[in-house]
Amino acid sequence: MWSIIWAFLRYFVLFFYKIYYNLKFEGTENIPHNGGHIFASNHRSNADPVFLTLKVPARFSYMAKKELFEKNFFVTCLIIALGAYPVDRGKGDTGAIDTAIEKLKIGKNFMIFPEGQRSKDGKVGKGKSGIALIAAKAQTDVIPVGIIFDGKLKFRRKVIIRYGKPIPPEKLAVSDPPQKTELKALVNTVMGEIEHLVYKN
Repeated sequence: MWSIIWAFLRYFVLFFYKIYYNLKFEGTENIPHNGGHIFASNHRSNADPVFLTLKVPARFSYMAKKELFEKNFFVTCLIIALGAYPVDRGKGDTGAIDTAIEKLKIGKNFMIFPEGQRSKDGKVGKGKSGIALIAAKAQTDVIPVGIIFDGKLKFRRKVIIRYGKPIPPEKLAVSDPPQKTELKALVNTVMGEIEHLVYKN
């Protein structure tokens, strides 16, 4: 049932977004057809979760700041239906990471924006350790994504969503327990791929 609803919503929103924005997708051949993968992207706008999912057939889950679940009943129901779950940002919410692992194990893709906040100037910031912890524990492919547009997001703005080649689990392995240097190196690996996609000519 949810697969049918997801497919309908995805095509409906894709149609609407193509009218409203000047969308271009690149690297779609790198998108897995099954679920259980991590999609890691730079963060430009509130529309990023939608942009990222428009060409991906399998359903997603993703972290959203807990304040979004406190706005109103309609917003809460909508973001939950789209796969969101709350995270207490900046407080080391390990429960949110465990939930991400659980979602991946049951075959859902997981979406994460490693920078933790939106970039106003389009430059890729530093990644946080959450992506490293999730990738190391999940041991699944990480698909890097670059979302590119100039200035502010507005009507008919050209937006490029660029999917990179999957980073295989063997490149994401760490010791148990992981060392800080290993996690830092893992973050740098993922962020390096995202930067390549964003700054690519």
